[in-house]
Amino acid sequence: MRKRILVTVVVSVVLAGVFVPLAGAVSVSVRVEGKTQTIFGSAEPRLQVASTALDALTTASNTGEFYFHLTVSSFGSYVDQIGLYPATSTGGWMFKVNGTQPPVGANAVTLKGGDRVLWYWAGFDPLTFAGPKTLLLTRSKLTRVERKKVRRSHKKLTCYAVSAQDDKGVSTPALGAVLRAGSGRAVKTKNARACISAHGGSLVRATLSGAVRSNALP
Repeated sequence: MRKRILVTVVVSVVLAGVFVPLAGAVSVSVRVEGKTQTIFGSAEPRLQVASTALDALTTASNTGEFYFHLTVSSFGSYVDQIGLYPATSTGGWMFKVNGTQPPVGANAVTLKGGDRVLWYWAGFDPLTFAGPKTLLLTRSKLTRVERKKVRRSHKKLTCYAVSAQDDKGVSTPALGAVLRAGSGRAVKTKNARACISAHGGSLVRATLSGAVRSNALP
């Protein structure tokens, strides 16, 4: 039982603290990915937060009107639930700043303007305790062949690249990822890259089995 509690704390690792807002708030991007869907900020909106990664979650919760909970244990306090899903012996809530999972609690991570904060549900490896990779979607420049295709067809073509980031923030191409435009259209990537023609203004995201879904881009 003690081992299970320790694992859950490691996964959720958010130390409690006294919330004392700094004089100057910082502007950061915040996204919260739930177990089955995005809870807040698929397009990573900018929020003014007091200081820390935990402040970012608090501000997102107030803005998006979703629930989260801190609990206290002998190992310290941590986020044990966001939305409908509480932490379990095999999964819980983790966070990253700029793609990297900090080695300290969320209230100990001081943010800088422009940082990207991601909170996400993670099922972890029972042997290594490693969490799932998180996907990052970026725009990709058209190749020479693709530019010729656009000129011939007179249709707009938007290209995207998908990378997968591990707990240390190391990025690799997300081979096998699928781009999803809106609720219905799905486009398979080749070498973690794909182009999409006009998609009616729908946001585009990337998914990959076993990984946390990506941010959304127009």
